Amino acid sequence: MSIDAAPTCPQCGAVLRAGSMALCHRAEDDRRVCRMAWGCSGGHVWWKWADRPAAPLEPCPYPDLGPD
Repeated sequence: MSIDAAPTCPQCGAVLRAGSMALCHRAEDDRRVCRMAWGCSGGHVWWKWADRPAAPLEPCPYPDLGPD
């Protein structure tokens, strides 16, 4: 997947759409950094650090952050 391509859901393979951003504390470097939430049509919501576009998606514990 290129960084410009829309990511796919690791659970069902559907295309993910961008949702909300959340400002979070990252313990490993003690910084406040945004996480970008992504959701698919199957209702799965994932997120990753906004400053690490190549990082893998992680399950998002806040499903309301996904796209409407």
